[in-house]
Amino acid sequence: MIGNDATRLALKTELWERVEALGFHRSLFPSSEETINKIVEQLESMNPIPYPLSRNHLSTLLGYWQLVYASRGTVVTRTVASIPDFWGLIKIKQVWQQLETGGNESISASNGALFDLSFLGEWQIQANGLWQWSGDREKVAKVKFSTFAMQATKPFGISAWSFPELKIPVLEFLQNEALWITSFLDEEMRVGRGATGNLFVFRRRSVSGETLQSELVSD
Repeated sequence: MIGNDATRLALKTELWERVEALGFHRSLFPSSEETINKIVEQLESMNPIPYPLSRNHLSTLLGYWQLVYASRGTVVTRTVASIPDFWGLIKIKQVWQQLETGGNESISASNGALFDLSFLGEWQIQANGLWQWSGDREKVAKVKFSTFAMQATKPFGISAWSFPELKIPVLEFLQNEALWITSFLDEEMRVGRGATGNLFVFRRRSVSGETLQSELVSD
């Protein structure tokens, strides 16, 4: 066990160093890095919490997590990357996920991203939905998002301004359901895999919601 702990620590240290060297945009946009993927796979093989969705481990699973690596990008970053000359128009400053206890055997999930839209200033988008246990109840969840929200947090670059949040409900028949596998979890790091194998590496942000929001806006 001690050997495993030391190996995990060494692998995580190398992972953080490689992700940092890769740079924020390359780590979240479609550009899979095989070395990083192999490090993550090694960590998955020595997962200290084999059943991360177990109710016994909710205190570790829940909280604020910053996305630091996506092997094939995300829905948002793939969309942005498809825009011609997006580097000069759109800058993604943060991508995060908040997990909280939900009702009816579920976990409440909010996925958010903060953008700098050049002269339009900073804008935040957020998708809110639920994880529900599915199949292997302690590893796999069904994910469905029911509302989207958009807000100008610093319109036209003026920090003293902000626009009200606009919430857009998603009609039930349009709500797509997807499977989400949590393949690694400890106090600092979480790895999730989508149905197609795309892997997402999250690092915990140990702050309150209010503090997180102010950090995201000011970063």
